[in-house]
Amino acid sequence: NSVRGFTRIDNMNMFSYKTRLNGQERHISAADERKLTLVFQQCDEGGKGYLRREDLKIAIVMLFGYKPSKSETNLLMDPVLQTHFPGVPLDHFIRLMGRKLSAQDPYEKARQIFMAFDVHCRGFLTVEDFKKAFACVAPHLPERTVQEVFREVDRDSDGHVSFLDFECVISCGQDDDL
Repeated sequence: NSVRGFTRIDNMNMFSYKTRLNGQERHISAADERKLTLVFQQCDEGGKGYLRREDLKIAIVMLFGYKPSKSETNLLMDPVLQTHFPGVPLDHFIRLMGRKLSAQDPYEKARQIFMAFDVHCRGFLTVEDFKKAFACVAPHLPERTVQEVFREVDRDSDGHVSFLDFECVISCGQDDDL
C-alpha cells in the first residue's frame, strides 16, 4: 500500500511509515507511532474517532510546541473535509504528523527544547532551570529524580549544562527510540 509518498508495512500488528526527504528514506519509529496515537486519543474529545479543527490544533501544540496558523490548519484539514468526513481520522493523522516528525531536524528540536529550559537566556542551564521545566511537564516527578537527571547531563559537574551537553543527551535519547 502506498499513500501519497508513504508506504505502509504491515508485520504482525506493527507498522511504520516511511518517506523520502532529501534523497534519504526516513522511518517513523514504533515509538513515534505510539506517541502520535496517544496524542490523537488525548485530543479526540468525546472519542469520536476523528479530530476536528480545534482538536488538530491542540494536537500540533502538544507534538511540536506551536499553534498552527489558519492556513496550515486548512492545508491539513481540506483533503479530509473534501471527502465529507467531519475531521481527521487516526490513520490520516499518523500520516500527516509522521511526515512532520520525519522532516524535523533533530539539532533544531534539541535547540528549541534547550531554549525553553533556558528561560533566562544565559546559554546554560542550572538545576533550578531543570526543576522549573520538569515541574511544568512532569509535575509528579520527584525532585530527587530531576536532580539525578541534571547530574547525568552535567558531564563536567560544574553546575551548568551547556547546549552541547544537552544536545548530546537529547540525540542519544532519540537514537535509543530507533
